[in-house]
Amino acid sequence: MLIAQITDTHIKRPGKLAYQQVDTAAMLRAAVDRLNTLTPRPDLVIITGDLVDNGHPEEYEHLKTILAHLAIPIVLIAGNHDERQALREAFADHDYLPPHGFLNFVIEDRYPLRLIGLDTVVPFQGHGELCAERLDWLDAQLSAQPEQPTLIAMHHPPFISGIAHMDKVGLQSIEPFAEVVSKHPQIQAILCGHLHRTIHTRVGGRSVVCSVSPAHQVALDLRPEGPSAFVMEPPGYLLHHWQNNQLLSHAAVLGNFAGPFPFYTPDGRLID
Repeated sequence: MLIAQITDTHIKRPGKLAYQQVDTAAMLRAAVDRLNTLTPRPDLVIITGDLVDNGHPEEYEHLKTILAHLAIPIVLIAGNHDERQALREAFADHDYLPPHGFLNFVIEDRYPLRLIGLDTVVPFQGHGELCAERLDWLDAQLSAQPEQPTLIAMHHPPFISGIAHMDKVGLQSIEPFAEVVSKHPQIQAILCGHLHRTIHTRVGGRSVVCSVSPAHQVALDLRPEGPSAFVMEPPGYLLHHWQNNQLLSHAAVLGNFAGPFPFYTPDGRLID
């Protein structure tokens, strides 16, 4: 199984730029075009939150128009820039989204991997939270299928990144989350976004992979008082490959680059 992960698309109303500089709609269109032409084509695309920029219904309609060109099934995770009800209404055909309450869900029996979507949103706030209700729900879902290889997808990363201004709006319940996932070895990876950077670590003994954005990136500044800033580093996405009972994650960039060039001549000699 091949899963593409994109995150933090931050779609605005048509014609508006994010932070008056970033054409997030054009950049998402470029990502859709690339994913459609990949060989092999992914079986699924997961978008790990901040689908739109301000949670407006018009933004979701713009997002839906762009994603309509994606020839791959899509799973949507809510982020802190999203609004639950507007997201539900715009994507009412996504039957995995619950009609009320938190946007937690389980997708099983469709793919080799079981997928758990986890809602970390605190309405009108930048930080994320996993309250006792959400953690109990997660623990129950994991306990229900202890032998089934599982992915968790969420927006806020369950770790401290060292990028101070982002950690201030990070997940506020890291330790309780780590306690839950540590009990469930079937978790193959925890996929997240929010940081607009590719970061790998472990939480509760489980692999966590944070994805770069197909639009702007958060500046990599590890100073304790580093300013809140973004940079136009190369946009990208992740490909997660489940094969032979192992998950491999590949980072990929979006754009046009020279190549590919051969290492060897047609008769098998290394080009020197």
